[in-house]
Amino acid sequence: MSVMTPKFGMGASPRRKEDAAFITGRGRYTDDFLPEGTLHLHVLRSPVAKAVFSISSVDEARASPGVQLVLTGADVAHLKDLQSGAMQKQPDGTRAPTRDIPILCRDRVQYVGDAVALVVAETRAQAQNAAELIEIDYEDDEPVTATAEALSEEAPLVWPELGTNRAFLNHVGDREKAQAAFERADHVTRVAFVNNRLVCNYMEPRAALAEWRDDEDRFVLTTGSQGVHSMRSILCKTFGFGPEKLRVVTPDVGGGFGPKTFVYREYAMVMEAARQLGRPVKWTGDRSEHFMTDAQGRDNVVVAEMAMDRDGRFLALRVDLTANMGAYISQFAPFIPFVGVSMSTGVYDIQALDVTIKGVYTNTCPVDAYRGAGRPEAAFLLEKLVDACAREIGLERDEIRRRNFIKPEQFPYRTQTGRLYDVGEFEGHMDQCMKNAGWHTFEERLAHSREKGKLRGIGMATYIEACAFAGSEPAHVRLNADGTVTLLIGTQSNGQGHATAYAQFVADRLNIDIDKVTVRQGDTDELASGGGTGGSRSIPLGGVSAARAGEDLAEKIRKLAADELEASVEDIELSGGAARIVGTDRSVDFASIATAARKPEDIEGFGEFFQEEATYPNGTHICEVEIDPETGSTEVVAYTIVDDFGATVNPVLLEGQVHGGVAQGLGQALTEETIYSEDGQLVTASFMDYAMPRADNLPFIDFQTRNVPSTTNAMGIKGAGEAGTIGATPAVLNAVTDALYRAYGITHIEMPATPKRVWSAINEARNAA
Repeated sequence: MSVMTPKFGMGASPRRKEDAAFITGRGRYTDDFLPEGTLHLHVLRSPVAKAVFSISSVDEARASPGVQLVLTGADVAHLKDLQSGAMQKQPDGTRAPTRDIPILCRDRVQYVGDAVALVVAETRAQAQNAAELIEIDYEDDEPVTATAEALSEEAPLVWPELGTNRAFLNHVGDREKAQAAFERADHVTRVAFVNNRLVCNYMEPRAALAEWRDDEDRFVLTTGSQGVHSMRSILCKTFGFGPEKLRVVTPDVGGGFGPKTFVYREYAMVMEAARQLGRPVKWTGDRSEHFMTDAQGRDNVVVAEMAMDRDGRFLALRVDLTANMGAYISQFAPFIPFVGVSMSTGVYDIQALDVTIKGVYTNTCPVDAYRGAGRPEAAFLLEKLVDACAREIGLERDEIRRRNFIKPEQFPYRTQTGRLYDVGEFEGHMDQCMKNAGWHTFEERLAHSREKGKLRGIGMATYIEACAFAGSEPAHVRLNADGTVTLLIGTQSNGQGHATAYAQFVADRLNIDIDKVTVRQGDTDELASGGGTGGSRSIPLGGVSAARAGEDLAEKIRKLAADELEASVEDIELSGGAARIVGTDRSVDFASIATAARKPEDIEGFGEFFQEEATYPNGTHICEVEIDPETGSTEVVAYTIVDDFGATVNPVLLEGQVHGGVAQGLGQALTEETIYSEDGQLVTASFMDYAMPRADNLPFIDFQTRNVPSTTNAMGIKGAGEAGTIGATPAVLNAVTDALYRAYGITHIEMPATPKRVWSAINEARNAA
């Protein structure tokens, strides 16, 4: 029996409502806003990685043409530092002290790009020119930049008063239980590697516009974000006033990926400048500032070991992880490795775990959440290690996974970190992905590549992640006088397609055209609270709430229509923007119903779904690569995915999310790397040196779903925004390693597997042979 695809509800793929504005240049981003009288702010940043400094004079800068204001650290001493509330408890029960981010540095700088002073002028160029006139004396000191060196005895201290570069220490698991498993193991496999640091590089650099409105006795801050309410809360703490003093507005946002969640110094700067000058003040960062100062991602040094019995069954996992925090503790930074470690055992039934996490300070830009936020790091660690286990004991890579998968009958399954997986059929999506990828006919393609003088490899990753964490995202809908409907919700679209996906839920419940539903986000005046976008939570939580709000409004419309038509509520159906008596031509349209409502609440709906546990999307990625041994160049020739997202809301939007995630994961595996020199200079500070993945790095992606509905989520949805990144990096790197191993016996290569790195590994192996 064929299944009809719905027009707007779950499973439908209407065209994105928001795209018409974007592709015709009518998107409105923060930098597009320019109120009358706007001044421009420029930040003077440290050119050195570590120094004590003093400002001898700002007089010449203040006297420069167009300059309205010059502020230093002493001038903003009344503003509190930006603090992190994410420090986790250490094994002794304490929480390590944080090193918070000052709005402007007072007497020492800790990385290249640290904020030293600000200048506000009539034009951006005037502010930049004046900043060069500020007289600053730097007494340079030796920095430490490498994660692996931060805890060595010879390493200079980022914060000497702490007596160590260790920012914190965490432990997860049962050390004694794991040790016992290692002692009885028949084989132990060990890997050591670096999870390379990344710069986010969203298309739209950050910007902020602040206005002090005397008539409202409050600030209005316009800025790109991933949620206006958390931003308001943190800035209110920084200034020491209540939420009634600040309205935060987020217009269109050109990419977020985690780093646009955070409150940065510049937001407080423009607010303080606007308050002092009584005029709007805007700061727009350029790409160089993004490279230097926006929170960066990953940067772990890892040693991992797997204990196995003679049949290749996993007995215990031991991990030593060093996570770079940068110079300061960013907003969620200590939580990122911690939440990643919570997924250490992945899709496998591993009964003993011992993980040590050491956070370290370095004289580099702070590190925080970047797409996946700890879960890509965990998946890469585990899938790289599992492939190494298979090679060492002589099992096929799919077979070692089959032997160790958590079986369907074991669910619900409690992991050694306390995660509670509700459902999963891991072998099912692995088999389907292998079939789609032609796994068992790979040797034929390998032979063809060898005829051309090329290497060929195939790699897989079977991943699981935690997302849409426990909580809720309330949704409010209202029927407007013209018969349209408005949805208000506290998440924030950064390009995901919220205006379409949310509208699908509401349109389905009201049986109206999707174009009749408007989604509004990003204004603290319109909603009292909101959880923002992050952790793939918007659709699993917000979507269910939107559906329930639509149901609530539909019931109210039916009641009003029943009164108007003098009929029973049970006899009223909704269709095409009207309510009618079933089986008759008697109806009343939504506009008339809105007009007839006596009270606003009669045409307002509310929905809130509270989820008690995270959802756990999972899947298999298979990547096939071809390598030219003479140049080291890697070409991804095929990419296949079978994912379990529980339920699919919009297939086109879903596929777009997965494709984007794969591009970012592939970028980490093959091209992207953030490099600091020994003296702390950011070497990869532009697109000339930092290699972003391009269209020709990606093949067409074969994507399918094999959904097992979540029992945690009311609609079976598991969340999908970060999954592509989580599965891609290990699949790509495993494919590269497979190609190198088949040809030269090479078992390890660091990321990114650039042509130079691959060529060097090949030539070292040739010379050794």
